[in-house]
Amino acid sequence: GGDHTITYPILQALAAKHGPVGLVHVDAHTDTGDTALGERIYHGSPFRRCVEEGLLDCGRVVQIGIRGSSYDPDPHKYCREQGFRVVPVEECWMKSLEPLMREVRAQMGDKPMYISFDIDGLDPAYAPGTGTPEIAGLTPAQALEIIRGCKGLNIVGCDLVEVAPMYDVSGNTALLGANLLFEMLCVLPGVKTL
Repeated sequence: GGDHTITYPILQALAAKHGPVGLVHVDAHTDTGDTALGERIYHGSPFRRCVEEGLLDCGRVVQIGIRGSSYDPDPHKYCREQGFRVVPVEECWMKSLEPLMREVRAQMGDKPMYISFDIDGLDPAYAPGTGTPEIAGLTPAQALEIIRGCKGLNIVGCDLVEVAPMYDVSGNTALLGANLLFEMLCVLPGVKTL
């Protein structure tokens, strides 16, 4: 629930307990902006604030599904400079993400990590109920591959953000969001599934 700003205080609390954490971040946007309308804390800046406070183990941050328009000719430069792995959506089109998730699993290792899933990482054909939709996104099946690909990792928390039901009269976005949260609960350490 909520916009992506909620991840910032969650990661503050988790880093206070575990130290800097790894991050699997699914989104259309990197959310590493600096300011908007003069504000430093908004839904497009949580991961920049997290970097500034040392909450992330930047060599273990993977951003998947990134796309959309930009005001900068090199929109992922900040992320790369921090050591993030940025996986543009073009690298995900029309393929299974299981090979990518094998690489992500190796990158995360056994240290604490967090999953942050913005519903706009999915194509608006599947999840139109969000405030910043971007075309040509991930499919629900790829979303499942990402989440299920995290099973066995040292997951210390997760979220699903940016669902705005009022923008989707069908209810499909909320349904998809609820199912993705269920999938995240199923991959938490110690959860037994059939």
